[in-house]
Amino acid sequence: MRNHTELSEFILLGIPQTKGLETVLFVIFWFIYFFTLLGNLLILITIIPSSTLHIPMYFFLGLLSIFDVFFPSVTCPKMLFYLSGQSQAISYNGRAAQLFFYHLLGCTEGCLYSVMACDHCAICHPLRYMLIIKPRVCVSLVMGAWLVGCLDATILTSFTFQLTYCGPNQVDYFFCDIPAVLPLACADNFLAQRVSFTNVGLLALMLLLSICVSYDRIGAEGRQKAFSTCSAHFTAILCAYGPVIIIYLQPTPKPFLCAVVQILNNLVSPMLNSLIYSLRNKEVKRSLKRVFHNVVLTVLE
Repeated sequence: MRNHTELSEFILLGIPQTKGLETVLFVIFWFIYFFTLLGNLLILITIIPSSTLHIPMYFFLGLLSIFDVFFPSVTCPKMLFYLSGQSQAISYNGRAAQLFFYHLLGCTEGCLYSVMACDHCAICHPLRYMLIIKPRVCVSLVMGAWLVGCLDATILTSFTFQLTYCGPNQVDYFFCDIPAVLPLACADNFLAQRVSFTNVGLLALMLLLSICVSYDRIGAEGRQKAFSTCSAHFTAILCAYGPVIIIYLQPTPKPFLCAVVQILNNLVSPMLNSLIYSLRNKEVKRSLKRVFHNVVLTVLE
């Protein structure tokens, strides 16, 4: 990969139009990242030891929490590092790895939302639920989501880094995403740009459509039950897909708007997911209280 470029490192310039606000942004993003990790780890700690939550619905919720720990960790630590006054440089391989894992985790999580929509629809048929959503089916669906994510990330990374990068090496963004990286290529980037934007934008639309179709296929009574019990899922979907569609389907990307929207997707959405799913779910709240109660008793002893 390095043979395709004369550059060995790149400089991340950070969020556009925020010069002089580094300390304020560092504090804000540090707290968001901390509560993202804390909230999602608490969900995992709640689900794993509780036998009442060992059903497919909470299996998928646990996986979503794992993704919401790793997804912001692709970009946030490096951003916090240079916001604190440290080096803004990132190596060529580091840039490729950041782009690959960002799209791998983002795409796989998007597929997981679609899988969770199918699971929520199956809940509307409680007598057949365990027959429809078997453990083998759960594993197959998750493996399928990983496969789609792997394929998507490989295609995007390959098209982006088959181009020659010979300068400049300043990335006018807070991490190495495709819209910020492609303008630095010395060669014609039209094909890579079209493939990348079409791939990401259309995939997001297709996954969103599949979720709508899943909910549409249930009956009127079931639909009412789904909407009353799965409003948290709809909120999380809007937080996840909205920013992606705005960024990648823009005719002319606007750096500051893209940065704000992508921060919502990268940092705020994973933090909100833990709040949305825990506060809207009685079983999770009950199990979480039980975990805290056991911790307090252990401390007092």
